[in-house]
Amino acid sequence: MEIKVSWAGAATFIGESVSGHKIVMDGPLEGGGRNLGPRPMEMLLIGTGACSTYDVVSILKKSRQAVSDCYVEISAERAESEPKVFTKIHLGFVVSGTDLKDKQVAKAIQLSAEKYCSASIMLGATAEITHDYEIRNVVDVNR
Repeated sequence: MEIKVSWAGAATFIGESVSGHKIVMDGPLEGGGRNLGPRPMEMLLIGTGACSTYDVVSILKKSRQAVSDCYVEISAERAESEPKVFTKIHLGFVVSGTDLKDKQVAKAIQLSAEKYCSASIMLGATAEITHDYEIRNVVDVNR
């Protein structure tokens, strides 16, 4: 995998993926940024959330679960001194669908955390990562 990150002045950077997508990242105002995009460390958490959520949805679909929505809320703590790595990360999943099985949702999250999500497994080298979830079963009006 290859990417390019270019300095765009002040504390602004533009990341470009091999697939041609670009994203603006910026620093805080007090650090010389202009608040034009997420901070690079925020991008790490966003990427981890996308990776984990992708896994969970994919696993649930393969398990024939009628998932209709899924999102993850992430909270994190960083070290006080440099390098200010993440020390604690919590992923709280909210999974919606029809007749979702608690056991299947728990297993999907566990498989993502322990086997499939490269991002969270990598961050787990420096951070304690915890998970929880809420299932929101929706009524199928076609029944």
